[in-house]
Amino acid sequence: MATETMPQQQLPIPPAGSTSPQPPVTTLREQSVRELIDSARSAPAPALGGAVCSFATAGLLWASFTPVDFGWLAWVALVPLLLLVRIERPTWLMYPLVYLSGLTWSIFTLQWMRLGDPSMYVALAALSLYVALYFPAFVALARAAVHRFRIPLLIAVPVVWVGLEYLRATLLTGFAWYFLGHTQYAFPEITQVSDLVGAYGVSFLVALGAACLAGLIPTAWLERLRLFPPVKLPQEYSHLSPAGLAENRSRADFKRPWLHVAVTLSLVGAAVAYGAVRRAQAEFVDGPRVGLVQGNFPTSLKHDTAEYPHIFQVHDALTGMAVQYQPDLIVWPETMFRWPLQVVEPGVEESQLLAMAPPQMQGAQQYRWADSWKDPAVRQTLAELSQRAGASMMIGIDTWVAGKDRIRAYNSAAFVTPQNGVVNRYDKMHRVIFGEYVPLRDELPWLQAFSPIPAEYGLAKGESAKLLKHHDWTLSPIICFEDTVPQLVRGIAAGADQKVDVFVNLTNDGWFAGSSELDQHLITASFRCIETRTPMVRAVNTGCSAIIDGDGVVREPEVFFDGDAETPDEAHTSMRDPKTGRWNKSLNAALVGNVPLDNRTSVYVRTGDWFAQGCCLATVFCCVAGPFRRRRGVESK
Repeated sequence: MATETMPQQQLPIPPAGSTSPQPPVTTLREQSVRELIDSARSAPAPALGGAVCSFATAGLLWASFTPVDFGWLAWVALVPLLLLVRIERPTWLMYPLVYLSGLTWSIFTLQWMRLGDPSMYVALAALSLYVALYFPAFVALARAAVHRFRIPLLIAVPVVWVGLEYLRATLLTGFAWYFLGHTQYAFPEITQVSDLVGAYGVSFLVALGAACLAGLIPTAWLERLRLFPPVKLPQEYSHLSPAGLAENRSRADFKRPWLHVAVTLSLVGAAVAYGAVRRAQAEFVDGPRVGLVQGNFPTSLKHDTAEYPHIFQVHDALTGMAVQYQPDLIVWPETMFRWPLQVVEPGVEESQLLAMAPPQMQGAQQYRWADSWKDPAVRQTLAELSQRAGASMMIGIDTWVAGKDRIRAYNSAAFVTPQNGVVNRYDKMHRVIFGEYVPLRDELPWLQAFSPIPAEYGLAKGESAKLLKHHDWTLSPIICFEDTVPQLVRGIAAGADQKVDVFVNLTNDGWFAGSSELDQHLITASFRCIETRTPMVRAVNTGCSAIIDGDGVVREPEVFFDGDAETPDEAHTSMRDPKTGRWNKSLNAALVGNVPLDNRTSVYVRTGDWFAQGCCLATVFCCVAGPFRRRRGVESK
């Protein structure tokens, strides 16, 4: 790539008084104009236009998600970036600028990560640096599809975007947050295609709309944005305007714009019509009556052993508020019962337990520690809670399992009934990298610096999903960020030998201090309900606890208790603030309502991620084969 913009050029003029034969002026000038055009095609445009387009998209995308939450902006957010796909030659420093804009978007969007712990600043930087890579990758791969493989802009853009979303959702344990389609959660008719191809289908439609708009922008506008090298023509060739030259340098223009508009409107219209039909097919019937307990404890208090009794008392009091409405199931958030459930595997002898005692324990301390594994106090307390409530309970708790060679820690959901106490538990399968475990910690000890968890702590991975029967209902617990992982939730629904009636999510969002993370977590979880046509209930420390139906719509509970209100006049009575429309967060609360069971089935559950995987394969093909294919038009000369 050239390293400087092409200087303005004038046609050569024969020296005065020359007596040597000269070719015809017209021929010479025509040749010079052709050389001028060829030079313009090969030289980069200034960096300013690329910077404007890149950062415009970053700003619009940021405003499309929470906390601004202008979801309609997502339909135009990619348009400035797509102008860089249209032009045939990259502008000066285009890819570094695109990466820098992506990094800016990532840092501002993910800024809530820093709130969990001072060490999370490193995690914020690392994740932002990683996510930002997808911005230049998208531009490069979309350009390869358009300019090397002659794929129309209208097809290349949504396919590449969805392909990269799928990669981001699966690589390195996956990060399936902030999909383009998540911006449309407030427009349920457009999101219902998620039961066909997942949330990726909504992202496809939004990217399709942006590609259509980008292709309709006149080439002269690209010239005004200085996306082409400056060219100065002689007076007699002024009819070849810079805009006219620009048309020769933008090979992604729509030849028949009406056709592209018609295709876009048809697909979006079909999606909306499908959504309307599918919503009309729902026959919601009342399922289990649930009480969702929501404490308000920052994570710093959660790890303070002196606070354990207070945390218990608050959740017990909130449970008492919910009990008067006779719920069938009461749910406490993730790890909000602070004393661990200790389990000794069959065949483990006392000598083996003693050998696994912490190194600082000696003599009598070791024996007291070994005896603690036989103490029934935790199980008795859980059973008494359920008996006093007169309802079954699902409670977030740490589980320690002593095997013959080591002790494993799990993040669990304990299922407790009034008749039998603790009858089952689910251990979290999808752990948060650096938040719940450190990969390669033994081989690379310095990685521990990137995690807020102590070096001696780390969670083991649960073996499988659990289906819990409660009366006539089948419940499937999922913990923390598991409700944001599409392939995991779909896998639970697809692998079950009977229909899952309700997903029960136990979450602790106390790390994030009432930030936009709480809202985005709820929004992302709502797409799992559409994809599987299964309702979900969420009990979340600090919020947002909710009942979500199979359309992905957050239902207002029958009763909302504000545990922080000192007088009835001060109490919140709804999930949302009536003045702002925002979800109430960072308060002690209890919600009671019936879960709307869904009679529909899901194509996505049966067929999986074939659509996103197909887009991903096409994207990988462009990546691998693109460098070996010559550009069409002038670049192949």
